[in-house]
Amino acid sequence: MTDEPGSTYRATEHAVVEVGPPGDGTGFVEWARPHVSAMARLAARLAMGADRDDIVQESLARAWSKRGRYDASRGTPSAWLLAITAGQARKAVRRLRPVGELDEETGLVSRPDLDARRDVDHAVMSLSARQRLAVDCYYFADLSIADTAAVMGCSEGTVKSTLSDARSRLRTLLEVTE
Repeated sequence: MTDEPGSTYRATEHAVVEVGPPGDGTGFVEWARPHVSAMARLAARLAMGADRDDIVQESLARAWSKRGRYDASRGTPSAWLLAITAGQARKAVRRLRPVGELDEETGLVSRPDLDARRDVDHAVMSLSARQRLAVDCYYFADLSIADTAAVMGCSEGTVKSTLSDARSRLRTLLEVTE
């Protein structure tokens, strides 16, 4: 641990404080490595039909180029990297074009990879973008309320309220009617 510019840690009178990603490539890889699987899970949830590995790669490239802007006082490395991943996933969804076969009877494009999704996935997708992001971060990326708030750019109370509204909506959507 050093007190040099660009270092990952800075010694203070009372403790060692993490200040951000290292400026060298190898150090950055080691700093980001523990968060890659969560980034991949979030990318897969937010951008179904897009290549999650491409989204993660684009997210890591963006994080590398913006590493000087990381501020440990505003959130954990995981939250920062997942916020970047969420942004890249949104871009990937905008770039998606329908792929599949045209159904001649209905005129709709059939996407076999999405047709096989379970009811839960369809219900989650019907949530608002904000509710979906909260659900994906908290339940699928396994983030804490605080980290979810950092990814969403809102307060912890807002995350709790958003999750409550999402759960209520999902209960309604998934009710079994006989």
